[in-house]
Amino acid sequence: MRAFVLTAPGEYAVQDVPAPVAGPGEAVIDVERVGVCGTDVEFFTGEMAYLHQGRSAYPMRLGHEWAGRVASVGDGVDPEWVGRRVMGDTMLGDGTCRRCRRGHHHVCDTLREVGVSGGQDGALAEQIAVPVSSLHVLPDSVDAALGALVEPGGNALRAAQAGELRLGDRVLVLGPGTIGLLVAMFARAAGAEVHLMGRTEESLGFARSLGFEDVWSEGALPHLPFDAVVDASNAAHLPALALDLVEPAGRVVYVGLAGERSTIDTRTLALKDVTAVGVLSASPALDATIRAYADGSVDPRPLVAATVGLDQVGAVLAGERAVDAGPGPKIHVDPRLP
Repeated sequence: MRAFVLTAPGEYAVQDVPAPVAGPGEAVIDVERVGVCGTDVEFFTGEMAYLHQGRSAYPMRLGHEWAGRVASVGDGVDPEWVGRRVMGDTMLGDGTCRRCRRGHHHVCDTLREVGVSGGQDGALAEQIAVPVSSLHVLPDSVDAALGALVEPGGNALRAAQAGELRLGDRVLVLGPGTIGLLVAMFARAAGAEVHLMGRTEESLGFARSLGFEDVWSEGALPHLPFDAVVDASNAAHLPALALDLVEPAGRVVYVGLAGERSTIDTRTLALKDVTAVGVLSASPALDATIRAYADGSVDPRPLVAATVGLDQVGAVLAGERAVDAGPGPKIHVDPRLP
């Protein structure tokens, strides 16, 4: 089969590699759609911390936001899985450690991450093999594009839920990228008054096109009481700003990651009686995200700017905009395209 293989920082090839064979407890999936995200870009540039920590190594196959159809299954797997449309959890726990037993497999002691760490091949290929236990069935109303948006959507839904938003609450989302816009969509669906803060007029204009009227640059942000602030950015100074902006007794949610160390003043945290929550993974919210997409309460399709083939992935990771791409922040890959 064809697969996109990253061999070193900035070095890659679309290679013919052996097709996967389902082992015991596994399924092989025909991949229909894959999202490219910031983590993939960090591996492409060589900046990803996992590379320096020994958790990941080249050569590697990226791709952890995906959807497809089950092609075959291994020993011990119900053959009824074959033909089902699915997406998969990125986080693969061992199922035996204390964290897994407590329902927190996404922070397992020996975690493997699809397309990210532990040598678990990703979905930027015609097929992928994963444990059946990681699969989530997609209803007919959730197409491949939506299916590949479930993983980022799960992160965003958890961030919105961590804000404990009630009808009429005011929330500020920092960073109108894919995750930030998804957080805003889930917060709006919960009945909150949503504000977004970003850096570029292009990103702010796109947020307005999605129906968000309260969109600001940092210098123009109005002085309003924000019941919750969600930092979905990669800016090192914004975690502290989020804490400064949130109302006393409010909630700050950190789902974005900066490329360098960021700090907050815990005196402010304590004296304002603020609750701070970190969100790592989509795992606990995948099914709820699928339901939200299926019932139409959240529709993230406008976030996808273009869908390209495997041969265009390298250019996308290098920062090139796909030909005829729309204004959205997300690029999808269809490995079946020429």
